[in-house]
Amino acid sequence: IYSEDEAKLILHGLRQYYVKLNEYEKNAKLIDLLNKIKFNQIIIFVESARHCTALSKLLAEQNIPTVEIHRRMPKEERLQRCKEFKEFKKRILVATDSIGFHMDFAAVNIVFNNDMSEDADTYLHRVIGAGRFGTKGLAITFVADETEAEILNEV
Repeated sequence: IYSEDEAKLILHGLRQYYVKLNEYEKNAKLIDLLNKIKFNQIIIFVESARHCTALSKLLAEQNIPTVEIHRRMPKEERLQRCKEFKEFKKRILVATDSIGFHMDFAAVNIVFNNDMSEDADTYLHRVIGAGRFGTKGLAITFVADETEAEILNEV
């Protein structure tokens, strides 16, 4: 894991790291880190509803329970699942950007970008949840290609 240039950090209390790996290595690395890191709650961002469902299923098979939220779910279902996550019924949320950046999950202290966001603004909206209100947080981004590295460099 490599640390971003400290001069680029703009969110106080948020440590940002990236992991360079191939696309096919992401799941194994994520499971490894989830089993090693101590956390309150985690949000894992992915790019699509299909990937959200597949990753949630994979983590469940590894005895890592998650709440899954993506844009193909009806709004009422997404809100219910957000409520379950806020109430600590499960400590890991796998989501697309559809959870809405206005959602306040105060107990989240780690954000994984399993799939890189489409731009720097979306990246910042994702990770800000891990370091709000003066708390310490951690953002870990998996970088699989040059396009993703370029987005991260814009931050």
